[in-house]
Amino acid sequence: MSKIPLTVKGAERLRAELQQLKAVERPKVISAIAEARSHGDLSENAEYEAAKERQGFVEGRIKEIDSKLANAQIIDPKLLDADGRCVFGATLNLEDQDTGTQVCYQIVGEDEADIKAGKISVNSPIARALIGKFAGDIAQVQAPGGLREYEVLDVRYE
Repeated sequence: MSKIPLTVKGAERLRAELQQLKAVERPKVISAIAEARSHGDLSENAEYEAAKERQGFVEGRIKEIDSKLANAQIIDPKLLDADGRCVFGATLNLEDQDTGTQVCYQIVGEDEADIKAGKISVNSPIARALIGKFAGDIAQVQAPGGLREYEVLDVRYE
């Protein structure tokens, strides 16, 4: 499996979620299954089925997070020395060349992406177009609504 890029904060969030799943959710599910079993006939027991389904979800998510953390390449943007280039972990101020609207994005791993929080996936079309650019460069992004152009105003590593 290839390395999965994560920021330090993203890795911390995944570790916290893993801890929550193992310490809180897993025991809750186990007790829910035990409770449902005590009600007798399992063939028509909706509580038992729901608890088993929840157990499958929790165990699957634990396995997924374990795998991601085991294959993570954790990158601290503060330690980057990219000479002002747009790279993974960088925070960018951009200006839409059509509308003049300014936006601020940080390029992060897939699990960390949250457009409302200004975090875009390194695999998104806009991030791919921005990687390697410097302040003052124009990035062309093929968006669903057509070709968009963004000027890179500032690149920070925070």
